[in-house]
Amino acid sequence: MLKQEASTDRRNLAAQTLVLILAGGRGSRLYELTDMRAKPAVYFGGSRRIIDFALSNCINSNLLKIGVITQYAAHSLLRHLQRGWSFLPYERNQYIDMLPARQQIDDKTWYRGTADAVYQNMEMMKSHYRPKYVVILAGDHIYKMNYNKMLEDHVDSGAKCTVGCIEVPREQATEFGVMAVNEKLKVKAFVEKPSDPPAMPDKPNSSLASMGIYVFDADYLYEMLEQEVSNPDTSHDFGKDIIPKAVEQGVIYAHPFERSCEGRNTTGAIYWRDVGTIDSYWSAHMDLVSEKPQLDLYDESWPIHGRPQQTAPARFFYKKSRAHTLDNSLIAGGCVITDAEISNSVLFGRVHVNEDSIIEQAVILPQVKIGRNCVIKRAVVDRHCDIPDGLQIGVDPEQDAKYFRISKNGIVLVCQKMLDKLAKEKASQTA
Repeated sequence: MLKQEASTDRRNLAAQTLVLILAGGRGSRLYELTDMRAKPAVYFGGSRRIIDFALSNCINSNLLKIGVITQYAAHSLLRHLQRGWSFLPYERNQYIDMLPARQQIDDKTWYRGTADAVYQNMEMMKSHYRPKYVVILAGDHIYKMNYNKMLEDHVDSGAKCTVGCIEVPREQATEFGVMAVNEKLKVKAFVEKPSDPPAMPDKPNSSLASMGIYVFDADYLYEMLEQEVSNPDTSHDFGKDIIPKAVEQGVIYAHPFERSCEGRNTTGAIYWRDVGTIDSYWSAHMDLVSEKPQLDLYDESWPIHGRPQQTAPARFFYKKSRAHTLDNSLIAGGCVITDAEISNSVLFGRVHVNEDSIIEQAVILPQVKIGRNCVIKRAVVDRHCDIPDGLQIGVDPEQDAKYFRISKNGIVLVCQKMLDKLAKEKASQTA
């Protein structure tokens, strides 16, 4: 009888599960790229946004009851969700609901942390969604994962909380929250950014780092959140508050990403990226235009969906025959390229590049206009920028530093406010 109940429970896991995607963070290390949009809404891969990876993982995992919790600069993200992710049939009890921060009758605060963001939606979860299990995801990472496999592990282990973990070299684990586990993956300790990270039981040179992905028994989650909200010393955070308490109670297990990863590179290694800095964002795009990308955007077995757009085909027009023109690049629909050289670059939709301009190792976001005789190298250009004729970016570091933001590794970030400042200064010099 127990086996039959367990089997039935396992078959109905998806129907009993609510997914909450935490998508309210700013992503301050991306600087001007997140001035007008939250980090999960930042463009990625030529035609997607970062949050599309978590959402696509949910769809591909057959977890179709989803709430997206938003807060900072949410307009761009909400518009993307409304226009690109409203296709699930609610009559089948499938949905992607938007849960923006809001002041409620009994609470005058915005979301104060990841745990508080869930707590402030808890009454609605109990009365409206009524899940048995809750999957909590970060909406700002690039990876492919079958969450249903993690959910099955959670049920099979008897845990009340399961944490998704990625194996990292022990010397790099000092930048993560690290799990110490036993042979059965029960978590014995959790430490944030330790100077001496605990090693895995069978791999002394590796550690298990938290991915910020959690599965909870719903009743246990409610209990923990109720306790936390009355704690005067809390920071309202899962990693800092909820998870350490679950470790103390002995009810938490780790789920290695290796078990459920659906996005592996050509050598079979797992792929997970936090593109939270200008350098990591640029580097992840350069990987996409390499000979053997670490991330396969063309994998139809685990597709990454995005907002479908009706654009004209990309157009390339060259008056000069046999010119070195285009190589190793991703060019989205609606782009118009005229007598320009483009190499090792990613151009999002509706980018116009005019005569005799050169683009190398650059990421150009949507609806950018690049004038004649421009040079753009090792740069990220934000949406709606209008690059004037003859401007050189990524050529003279001293000149770039006067007007643009330069990353630690020398990547130039360009936005329209910076270009306006440059134009104003040049106009005053010629006046």
